[in-house]
Amino acid sequence: MADHNIRTGRPNAPMSFEEKQYDERVLHVDRVARVVKGGRRFRFRALVAVGDRKGRIGVASAKGADVTAAVSKATDTAKKHFISVKLYNGTIPHEVQAKVGGANILLKPASPGTGLIAGGVVRILLEVGGVSNALSKSLGSSNKVNLAYATLDALQTLQTSDKWVTRQTKSAAESRKPKVESKAKASETKAESQESTKKAKPDKKVEKIAPKKGAKKPKDEASR
Repeated sequence: MADHNIRTGRPNAPMSFEEKQYDERVLHVDRVARVVKGGRRFRFRALVAVGDRKGRIGVASAKGADVTAAVSKATDTAKKHFISVKLYNGTIPHEVQAKVGGANILLKPASPGTGLIAGGVVRILLEVGGVSNALSKSLGSSNKVNLAYATLDALQTLQTSDKWVTRQTKSAAESRKPKVESKAKASETKAESQESTKKAKPDKKVEKIAPKKGAKKPKDEASR
């Protein structure tokens, strides 16, 4: 009788325990007021971060009549604006810095076992994004909204090692450029020479044949 409803006698529906696909974290809740005729109208603003701990993360802020409504709206908006984060062995591939408003955030990669040397909003965003080892430093404002979006911009600008511009790639690119330019210059000079030869053709000059020695002069010259 444990699997049946006591009142109806019908079997109970099997309970489904679904694991959460995303890790949802509330970063900050603030009460905001709007001045209207007759007083002030209070609402709530929630800042939420959503991620799958595998390199996808989204951040959004929304307002609502109560905290629950604001959090649900922000969560739905964050799920619609996911970004992908490039990870390398549980950390970020290189150092990155981003600035949004007055917030300025610096992120650096760390060796395995270091953990997250970060606090507040930055730590939650890195955890949700799947970063397990990193160093961070806030160099500007402590506004949580600006810090969250600055961290998001920093994570979005990360690139993998195959897209890095290093000294070797620069030298290789520079060594290739002169060859291409020399070929282009050679083709241009060749075309110019062909055009000049077509335009400037030699004029036909009538050469006077000098009379040979001992030859008879014409009658006109003899009469003179």
